Amino acid sequence: MTPFSLPPGNSQIKCVHSFDELVSTRFADGVNALCWQRTLPGDFGEIVQLLGSSGDSSEAITTLDEARLRRLPVSAEGRRAIDQLLADLELLRNHDLDPALNFISGYPRDDEPGPIPTDVFSFHADSAPVEADTFLCTYHGPTSEGVRNDEAQRRVDIPETRSELLKIFGGADNDDFREYLKENCYDLHYAAVSQARPFSFGLGNLWRIAIDYPGSPVPPCIHRAPATLPGQARLLLIS
Repeated sequence: MTPFSLPPGNSQIKCVHSFDELVSTRFADGVNALCWQRTLPGDFGEIVQLLGSSGDSSEAITTLDEARLRRLPVSAEGRRAIDQLLADLELLRNHDLDPALNFISGYPRDDEPGPIPTDVFSFHADSAPVEADTFLCTYHGPTSEGVRNDEAQRRVDIPETRSELLKIFGGADNDDFREYLKENCYDLHYAAVSQARPFSFGLGNLWRIAIDYPGSPVPPCIHRAPATLPGQARLLLIS
């Protein structure tokens, strides 16, 4: 696995050296993404290949449980990879989280995206009504991408886009309109500026990223899922 390289000049990311440090470090002073850099043992590609050829993963996103992973006829290296997946799931569950391990061959796209696409391929921020974080780790396949907050603009703040949304809404730019934006998640999606330098989350690294919630001390981490192409399935842990 290729080690994660901290993007030059990006002060929003802090690298940590253990799971305890990952979960205990407070987001502050503009830092809204924590990365636990790891080089993991095992052959995760073997797991993906077996899942893709098994014929019972017709869904674009399949959530994997321990029983299914244990049934896979893997080599010793594949077994090491499975042990790592289960260990990560246990780490997060022991921290009172509800992680999911997903085999992803594709994501649903907006059939009619309108002025603002709201699928996971669009740069976006996660949100919650109470304090929370998002945890992510890509074990195989294309990785998630992030972009600095000062290299992105909320799409609803782009004048042309906002004007089009107002026409669809059919009302004034007031509290009702802002509630309309929130209900449709339009206010969570961003456009990268022309000089933006998106960065990869890398393989094997466990990330904890800030989300949008009332009273958050930092802006949310802006990120997106990678484009999915035939033959490039992902193995992703998310919570």
